[in-house]
Amino acid sequence: MSDILIFAGTTEGRLLAEFCLKHGIHADISAATDYGGSLLPSAMAVRTGRLDAEGITTLLRQKRYTAVVDATHPYAVDVTRNIRIACETVHTPYHRLLRDAEPVVGEAVTDIQQMTALLNQTNSIVLSTLGSKSTRALTEVRNYSSRIWLRMLPSEGIRETCTELGFREDHLILQRGPFDTAQNISHIRQSGAEILITKESGKAGGYPEKTAAVNACGIRMITLCRPPETGCTFAEIATMLLQLQENSL
Repeated sequence: MSDILIFAGTTEGRLLAEFCLKHGIHADISAATDYGGSLLPSAMAVRTGRLDAEGITTLLRQKRYTAVVDATHPYAVDVTRNIRIACETVHTPYHRLLRDAEPVVGEAVTDIQQMTALLNQTNSIVLSTLGSKSTRALTEVRNYSSRIWLRMLPSEGIRETCTELGFREDHLILQRGPFDTAQNISHIRQSGAEILITKESGKAGGYPEKTAAVNACGIRMITLCRPPETGCTFAEIATMLLQLQENSL
């Protein structure tokens, strides 16, 4: 079978890589970071590093993949756009793997501007689990330095970046998930948060555990909803890959 290229970076991407390995499907995996690459099966061909549309196009032309599976994060809209553009340019079949959804709890917003507007209506302490890409936008929150705690991955330079933006160093929780309910409760209590802000990250992203912690602590939760998109379930992608493998025999 000709190779499949999987753009990973999520739990679903790792599971799909493991599925390919189990079923003898020849697949290359692309991850944006070394940490993301370290979570993937070592027996597979894994490349790391961020690629723009031109870089992805070059990669597709070099390898002539049978198909590309986009299993990147639901909020990585720029990455998904670049993968689509490259696939259209090279005429490689593109398949989007969607993360299973969970019911949204509490208040919901569709963009970060609505999120900051809601936060500016209060003086409440906020625990952000939005991740590092939302950090700069949160400086639009009134008195953000004293009010906002940031929980993020402990990536290189992130502490310096946050303090340069004006966030307090003692308001940073730099830890790797996944976090269970008890750990979420601990972080809420550590920060004294009255509001937890999060993405609609689904079961794979620990959304149910955040919900349980918020309910246990009796605080508000505001969810940044996913951008609307179409695609396939894990089962549908798996079936497609098995069919491609069978057709190539």
